[in-house]
Amino acid sequence: MKHQSSLFFAILISVLFIGCDKQSTELKIENEKYTLENGLQVILHKDKSDPIVAVAVLYHVGSNREVKGRTGFAHLFEHIMFQESQHIPQDQFFKKIQNAGGTLNGGTWNDGTIYFQVVPNNSLEMVLWMESDRMGFLLSTVTQEAFMNQQSVVQNEKRQRVDNEPYGHTSYVINKLLYPEEHPYNWQTIGEMEDLRNATLADVHEFFKKWYGPNNATIVIAGDFNKEQTKNLVEKYFGEIQKREEVKPLDPMPVQIDNTKKAYHEDNFAKSPELNIVFPTPQQFTKDDYALKFFGELFAQSKKSPLYKVLVEEQKLAPSVNAYQNSQELAGEFTITIRAFPDKSLDDVEKAVMESFERFDKESFTEKDLKRVKAKIETQFYNQISSVLGKSFQLASYNTFTGTPDFITTDLQNLLGVTKEDIMNAYEKYIKGNPYVATSFVPKGSVNLIAANSEKYPVVEEKLEEQSKVSSSAGTEEVKVDRIETAFDRSIEPPAGPDPLLNLPAVWKDELSNGLRIYGIEQNELPLINFSITMKGGLLLDEINKVGIANLMSDIMMEGTKNKTPIELEEAIDDLGASIRMYTTKESIVIDANCLSSKFYEIYSLVEEILFEPRWDEKEFERIKRETIERINRSKADPSAVASAVFDRLIYGDQNIFSRSLSGTEETVNSITIDDLKKFYTSYFVPNLTAITIVGDISNDKAVSTFQSLELKWKKKEVDLKNYPLPQEPEKAQIYFVDFPDAKQSVLRIGNLSMKYNDPDFYPATVMNYKLGGSFTGNVNLILREEKGYTYGARTSFNGSLYPGYFAATSSVSSSATLESVQIFIDEMKEYHEGIPDSDLEFTKNSLVRSNARAFETLGALRGMLNSIATYNLSFDYVKQREDIVRNFTQDELKALAKKYIQPERMTYLIIGDAKTQLEPLKQLGLGKPILLDRDGNLL
Repeated sequence: MKHQSSLFFAILISVLFIGCDKQSTELKIENEKYTLENGLQVILHKDKSDPIVAVAVLYHVGSNREVKGRTGFAHLFEHIMFQESQHIPQDQFFKKIQNAGGTLNGGTWNDGTIYFQVVPNNSLEMVLWMESDRMGFLLSTVTQEAFMNQQSVVQNEKRQRVDNEPYGHTSYVINKLLYPEEHPYNWQTIGEMEDLRNATLADVHEFFKKWYGPNNATIVIAGDFNKEQTKNLVEKYFGEIQKREEVKPLDPMPVQIDNTKKAYHEDNFAKSPELNIVFPTPQQFTKDDYALKFFGELFAQSKKSPLYKVLVEEQKLAPSVNAYQNSQELAGEFTITIRAFPDKSLDDVEKAVMESFERFDKESFTEKDLKRVKAKIETQFYNQISSVLGKSFQLASYNTFTGTPDFITTDLQNLLGVTKEDIMNAYEKYIKGNPYVATSFVPKGSVNLIAANSEKYPVVEEKLEEQSKVSSSAGTEEVKVDRIETAFDRSIEPPAGPDPLLNLPAVWKDELSNGLRIYGIEQNELPLINFSITMKGGLLLDEINKVGIANLMSDIMMEGTKNKTPIELEEAIDDLGASIRMYTTKESIVIDANCLSSKFYEIYSLVEEILFEPRWDEKEFERIKRETIERINRSKADPSAVASAVFDRLIYGDQNIFSRSLSGTEETVNSITIDDLKKFYTSYFVPNLTAITIVGDISNDKAVSTFQSLELKWKKKEVDLKNYPLPQEPEKAQIYFVDFPDAKQSVLRIGNLSMKYNDPDFYPATVMNYKLGGSFTGNVNLILREEKGYTYGARTSFNGSLYPGYFAATSSVSSSATLESVQIFIDEMKEYHEGIPDSDLEFTKNSLVRSNARAFETLGALRGMLNSIATYNLSFDYVKQREDIVRNFTQDELKALAKKYIQPERMTYLIIGDAKTQLEPLKQLGLGKPILLDRDGNLL
């Protein structure tokens, strides 16, 4: 999916407004800001760490600039502006950026719309050419056909993210209850389905002319570039764009409600009841907004917080809790979300929340608690500016919403200046005893679980028969827009400079006498260290009839140590402003840690304590089992999760443990004892199956000397990794169907068992697949999304590890397009056997080779490279070896690999959707009668 949701950017912006401690408030992202005559604000930030550049353009227009009855326009334009412009042909925005080795995307939220690219620095001029063209020369290409196509894409995005998701309508109901009808936050960023259908071409043209001018935008250029040359290019490409009408700033519009409002909705997909309690609060950057951020942390985000203690530990009403301040330009919201266990009454949950407030009143918090929350902030700040893209987001956001990119310093000071008195004052002013909005979302038929005095909310849900409907009032008249004259010939794409040379970081390796391998990269740009300990095994070492032990291992080991209670361990990590997490995969158990380099030794000591001194807390073990079972049951309400689980079972067969879910089943989890976990720990946690990868501000010698203690504490032990049989390759295709009554979309999974990651054909097959469906510009996405408008995204891919993976073609399509979409996948896979145009092969090569310039910028990316080296025994220069594979790749290789590994006539076809409307038509595919399965993959 290429366009990020409004939710993603709302979260991103809120995260970006987090700073660091007192020592760091003097830190600043050095920049130069100036304004063109047409009002465009330009910010330049030089960063020479990698030969790449990020360009971000933030328009000060989100859904808050729309009006009732005409909603969703800002988000619709986010899509339209990727299509074409006067001098950039159809679908070339993505293709040109990818051909340069770059990446691009966009996002819309309540308060803004952003477009961004990261490219090798030799392509900066091309990016400025393209961004300026859609800013100043777009409307002549926004035809009725292009408009209707993106209408369909947006409607499918809404079906996928809202209509076909458990609790998808929650924010819709909350906003309708919290904000008055004419308030800009009363509607959703994605818009009302009826408004999207009724929108006319003239409507959207007027919206663009009003809001997308240079005088309502900020452009940030961050990375390795020549400043004077770049200034000249900005003037050349953006200087002649005409200023639009003056955009008046919006004044804050915080709301108040006189009485508590409660509503409920019977959710077609939900398995568990969910309660949301929302208080109206002030807008971003106010004193109380800062204080409420801290209140959310102290009230809900730790094991000692009142909300967690009451609801999770004592009353056992829910597996987890959440509460946070949502900071926005016009108004804020403090939200509490509790997704309860299936049989729990939301009335009891609401009473427990009120009890949690009473406990907060009584027990309050200490200065040490407040200091601990602030300690998190420094590391979060550094992590958010660890890439040129992160820096460009920060600079653009601060400039747009505060008037200066340098507000970062003020923001940090404001955050870290919050006092206990500030927090208590904000709590008493906005939360304590105040009216609120409460929504109860319950499974269909479970109205008995709603909170008391809730009224049914009339959620408007699309009917399947309406999917192809276009309002007759929308009209189909073209709006004539003459081509805009330019000062120079913009149809000529500016040439790129020489490709930057690939400069791989130096990798070092060491090995301890017990067989533990250590890999590292020293990178000193920021005072951060990121490391992981990866132990082979995971699901692969579970008992096939008792799956879930490995998954529970990584949960229980984070619940305290022999000498620390769960709360004490959590606080020890938070005191250092660090993060430690542990998780299980199909073939490993991993401990990840991220910290300031000054705190590395303390954090490593905690990791070592977690690893060698497990607490085996029976109380926490029972809680974790309850939470795991609840997650398992909830996943059966999610069509995409069901598709993934059932597809694994069909591909691997019941005799192979990879057909099982990592979490296990309700039955297997219930049967697991803490002695099972102790046995797993004793048997399979061994150093000779373990690798450590570390990147950041630390030298080889210091890292190895720190890890040297593991040589004495961890004894080598032989472990036999289990080998499971693979099913026989099917002789013909077979289609399966799982019914989700009234589903607005069908989830498609098509594929077959394939190769291991280290198979000699694996990477060449990945190269082969790139133009079929390995990126946004893959054939299947261009047809199903861009041409047909049936989906929000379609992909094909090979996945594999030390164990054979599979080839998969995936998408979620509108229900009415299920049959045709499956047929398109089949046709495209067959046609791919005949090869692709030479221009597409050249595009594939350019995209894959040139993208390496930006592939290893962040600590996370560098550690990912080290993990690949450690897991698959790759050479340190494997990236360069793969570049040679790509450069020498031929049409004959592509055809041979496509014929060998993509055989639609022998694939497994799985459709998750509405059986009453979609099952019968699928017989037309000629794949036999669809076999009905339940949501666990059992035959019906």
